[in-house]
Amino acid sequence: LPPQFSGLLGTVYRRGNLSFTRDGNSLLSPVGNRISLFDLKNNKCETLPLATRLNIVCVGLSPDGSLAILIDEEGAALLVSLIGKCVIHQFYFHKPVHSVSFSPDGKKFVVTKDNLAYLYHAPGKKREFNAFVLDKTYYGPYDETTCIDWTDDSKCFAVGSKDMSTWVFGAERWANLIYYSLGGHKDVIVACFFEENSLDLYTISQDAALCVWQCDTELDGLKPMPPKDAAKEKKAAEDDEELLEEPKGEEIHGKADPSEEETRNKVKYSRVAKYFFNKEGDFNNLTAAAYHKKTHLLVTGFASGVFHLHELPDFNLIHSLSISDQRIASISINCTGDWIAFGCSGLGQLLVWEWQSESYVLKQQGHFNSMVSLAYSPDGQYIVTGGEDGKVKVWNTSSSFCFVTFTEHNSGVTAVTFTSTGYVVLSASLDGTVRAFDLHRYRNFRTFTSPRPSQFSCLAVDSSGEIVAAGSQDSFEIFIWSMQSGRLLDVLAGHEGPISSLSFNPMKCVLASASWDKTVKLWDMLDSWRTKETFIINSDVLVVAFRPDGKELAVAALNGQITFWDHDSAVQTGSIEGRHDLQMGRKELDKITAKQAAKGKSFTTLCYSADGQSILAGGLSKFVCIYNVKEQILMKKFEISCNHSLDAMEEYLDRRKMTEFGSMALIDEGGGGDEGVAIPLPGVKRGDMSYRHFKPEIRVTCVRFCPTGRSWAATTTEGLLLYSLDSGLMFDPFELDIDVTPSNIRKTLSQKEYTMAIVMAFKLNEKKLIQEVIEAVPSSEVDVVCSSLPDLYVEKLLEFLASAFEISCHLEFYLIWAHKLLMLHGQKLKTRSVKLLPVIQFLQKSIQRHFEDVSKLCEWNIYNIKYALAISQQRGVKRAAEETPGDEEELDSDSDYLM
Repeated sequence: LPPQFSGLLGTVYRRGNLSFTRDGNSLLSPVGNRISLFDLKNNKCETLPLATRLNIVCVGLSPDGSLAILIDEEGAALLVSLIGKCVIHQFYFHKPVHSVSFSPDGKKFVVTKDNLAYLYHAPGKKREFNAFVLDKTYYGPYDETTCIDWTDDSKCFAVGSKDMSTWVFGAERWANLIYYSLGGHKDVIVACFFEENSLDLYTISQDAALCVWQCDTELDGLKPMPPKDAAKEKKAAEDDEELLEEPKGEEIHGKADPSEEETRNKVKYSRVAKYFFNKEGDFNNLTAAAYHKKTHLLVTGFASGVFHLHELPDFNLIHSLSISDQRIASISINCTGDWIAFGCSGLGQLLVWEWQSESYVLKQQGHFNSMVSLAYSPDGQYIVTGGEDGKVKVWNTSSSFCFVTFTEHNSGVTAVTFTSTGYVVLSASLDGTVRAFDLHRYRNFRTFTSPRPSQFSCLAVDSSGEIVAAGSQDSFEIFIWSMQSGRLLDVLAGHEGPISSLSFNPMKCVLASASWDKTVKLWDMLDSWRTKETFIINSDVLVVAFRPDGKELAVAALNGQITFWDHDSAVQTGSIEGRHDLQMGRKELDKITAKQAAKGKSFTTLCYSADGQSILAGGLSKFVCIYNVKEQILMKKFEISCNHSLDAMEEYLDRRKMTEFGSMALIDEGGGGDEGVAIPLPGVKRGDMSYRHFKPEIRVTCVRFCPTGRSWAATTTEGLLLYSLDSGLMFDPFELDIDVTPSNIRKTLSQKEYTMAIVMAFKLNEKKLIQEVIEAVPSSEVDVVCSSLPDLYVEKLLEFLASAFEISCHLEFYLIWAHKLLMLHGQKLKTRSVKLLPVIQFLQKSIQRHFEDVSKLCEWNIYNIKYALAISQQRGVKRAAEETPGDEEELDSDSDYLM
């Protein structure tokens, strides 16, 4: 079964509005064209397995937290179930949408686009032919609408606009509510908020001004429209719909300046106060705001990265803090009012701040520029990434959070790797240094440099972790250092072009180096002559990789070929022509077709699978290819992104964007005068960063397989993508027989034929059933069952135990199983060690994680017991020299209770 998309790391926020879930413990964050759910209580992050066509710009969350509406840059919407994590309905609004908001009762939602507000019936619990039914269209503002807020009883909603006015509309027709604009501002309205259970309103504009509006009518004072008038209006709307091709719902027009007669005995608003934020003059534009009605807490964010907390309606400043040097794009407050979420799109920051204790609940940031390389730790628990921003970040694969960032490099990081122990991270950079970081103390404990400054393009460390090698792209040399002493041991010269890739043989101390001089050289680190073999390749070599057992070498060249070599006998064993599989897209500004451009493209990253039977390859395209090495055929192509906000996604240019003067993409919409046409420099991959309409190109910079064999990861323009075998529900039987049914398995189990029941459960391969059978075996019988288990099922049982450790609370029981299996079948398993290595590493990863958690708990308990004893001694509690056995038992039970 192919791996499924399981997570997006490295990017925590792009653009759009943040939303807390109903319980206030989780946060929804738009990440490009996907959405991530951050569980703040359990410290976990999950990216939902669905995507929009373009980047998400606004998210509407239903009050019960079960549904979400995701709307992209062009107005295409997805109705998503957050319970089932699937798309229920698709809808197209035809134009860009600025904001979307559900009513508090969950029956309706408002969408603002252009200068209009559209009221829709919210999707119900039952199945519907069309989930989005338009109820009313509201006219009033002259310019684009920007924000929405509802009253607590869902009777009215307010809409802010770029024309500096705010409009209050009724969800139903109210006899004493006429729709007119509230002015008083000199800039764009950023946010508007109703007071709790009231029609009183706060409006905030971009020039950092707050207006307080008081209404002379309570919510209960709104009078329903007489039935006759309502029926007339409904009939008129239906007649209009018959004339139109598509239904537009009821049209409601507001008046900017109503007459005195129209406003007599109607709801009136009066401005009672106006406050300004920027008295000191050190703040620029106000960019985001949020209001918590119960606690009267107003949070405002500015373009300088500063945020303010005020108490309304008195406008008392609680505190202000600078959290970034980029503009705050979105703010959200959870239901209790304790946590405030901030999103900064410029640097991709996501912060959750607990304002009462003045501490961070969550503080995450992705790489500012694109990621370049990644590496898995030997147990598969961590991933290290290096980016063009010079940062090295370490991510936890189970929680998807970054837990340490190293910022010592002064230039872009080109390569990262773990040593075999898993506690040291090495990184090479264009600043001329290779740095070693300690994951125990989180410090840079070694810095390796060359005699003359060199830009390092690749990095490798041998299996013992003692020898560090880095290749230079300007002096064409390979530098060898000792990890112990930090001294330069040797400089390997011989290549006549930049070094593109290095790889150590996992089983021997042999280094393979690839260069643009069309050669791959093998260097024996234990031989004083060093050079062992030179392979001549037909084209510039870009990447080289050893198989996990060290018996085969894969080489990818500029001509698009992947060749396989037996390095002991220097014989080529096979080749794959992969250029057509790469299937490039055409960039908007390309003068030639994608088919022609593909002739010059090739794979830039290679990686063997954990068992060595397959090879992953990626390059300058949206596809990652997985090949079978033995058969030399393409097994599967993974499309890593469907985000058309990125460049080179489509094979053919859109004819609708072509004019007689060329592509519309050539025109910079923000450019004035004759400077509107952008001419890209040749060889630039990331696009012109000063260009107002920035569109990064889709590419895969690095792929790596997890040592456990359960997942693989790729660093792309989107971020760090994880593909895993563990996600999704699948029925995958193994040697299934007609008699193997759940009822027969349970019957066999009840007869205490445990071995037979386990074999039958594995044949059916239902995870829950296997768990039920194994947990039904008494711990005293585990030894007997393990000894009688056929060899074929030992490996499957070990794999199941490794996955069960991650979720089960029966730690000791499963440890007994693992111990007995390895003790009884250890010799037989040793003969198949290469094939079983991923399973054993998966098991080790699961046990190691539990060991770390339990050891921390035990250390904390031991400290508590020692502390309690010290306190009791200080208070002068004298203990008898000899304690009675009864007292000893009591003390033991007390210490067990603490443990």
